[in-house]
Formats: sequence, C-alpha cells, structure tokens
Amino acid sequence: MTRRKLRPDEIDLWKKVVDRTERLHPQQPDPVRPAVLPKPKPTKTPLPRIETFDIGQSAKQKPQRSHLKPAVTDRLSALPLQMDQKAFAKMKRGRIKPEGRLDLHGMRIDTAHPALVRFILSAQISGKRLVLVITGKGKDRDEPGPIPTPRGVLRNQVPQWLSLPPLAQAVLQVTPAHVSHGGDGAYYVYLRRSRGGL
Repeated sequence: MTRRKLRPDEIDLWKKVVDRTERLHPQQPDPVRPAVLPKPKPTKTPLPRIETFDIGQSAKQKPQRSHLKPAVTDRLSALPLQMDQKAFAKMKRGRIKPEGRLDLHGMRIDTAHPALVRFILSAQISGKRLVLVITGKGKDRDEPGPIPTPRGVLRNQVPQWLSLPPLAQAVLQVTPAHVSHGGDGAYYVYLRRSRGGL
C-alpha cells in the first residue's frame, strides 16, 4: 500500500492538536530523533566452506550411526547376568530342558499378557526354575513404511512384560531360546526360587 501525502488542512489540524497537547512527563527531556532513520546495513553471512573431494579419496569422518532402537536379542544380551554362569551357558546351548511351556502363537496382546502373568506366577509357585515362552517370530509387514516397525508384536512385548511388575519379582533371567526350542521365536525364562510366604 503506497503512502499518500497529507493535505494542507490535515497538516494544520495536526499542528493544532500538537499545540494543545500536554506532555505526560514534562520533567523528561525530548528524545532526539533523527528525521530519517538510516537503512539497516545488510550483514553478510559467510557461506560454509566446502572442502573439495576427489573421486577415490576416502572420507575423513565416519558417518553418524542411526539411533534406532536395538533388536530384542541385542537388548537381552546387553543385560547383566543374574544367574549362575555355568547354568546360563548350558541353557543357551539347549542342554537344560524347560520344565514348562507356554505357546502364545496367534494370541492378541489383550489375551497374551494375562496368560503370561498366570503362567509365570503359577510356575514360580510350583517350584519350576526354567520355562519356555513361545511367541513366534512374527510376520513381515506387507508394505514397509517410512517408520521402522519391529517384526513380531508379542516377540517384542514379552521381554518388556517380564521386566515389569508383577512378573519382575519372579523372573531372574530372560534370553532367546536355543534353535531346538524355537530359536528367536521363543524365550527361556529362568525363575527365582519361590519364597515360603507365597
């Protein structure tokens, strides 16, 4: 929108208003303002310096690693060992036979979680030490999207459920099962000894 010039009668009216106006703070001096403010000088931001790169030259720095959530097996193997090392090694090799087994294949989360809680707590009360929980490996998504989705909902949820109350007090160690007992589609759950008060 362009500014128009004031007409002479508008200028006279403005001068009358200025003459009749009283200052709000008469003790303060008038601020000195220049009639025309200078235009701000543009600041030049230097462009980032781009280093030349010749074909065949090796890169100087390694590319940044992605911060994706690690796989379930990686998270379980990173946990500290809570049980006897010899028994753990035998269990990982499939040399210890599980004393109980729960198959969650085909179950939904709302039915699988209560079944797991019942199974683990009753196994601990009955004095069992090693049980097998079969989750299955899960299905691949038909259409991969931009957000990575872990394969197998129950396979990813079961270790988390076992680390939360009420199961955390019963579970000593969780690890993926040996191939003979289901491999990546199953978990060994090593239980704590049941206390006499339970």
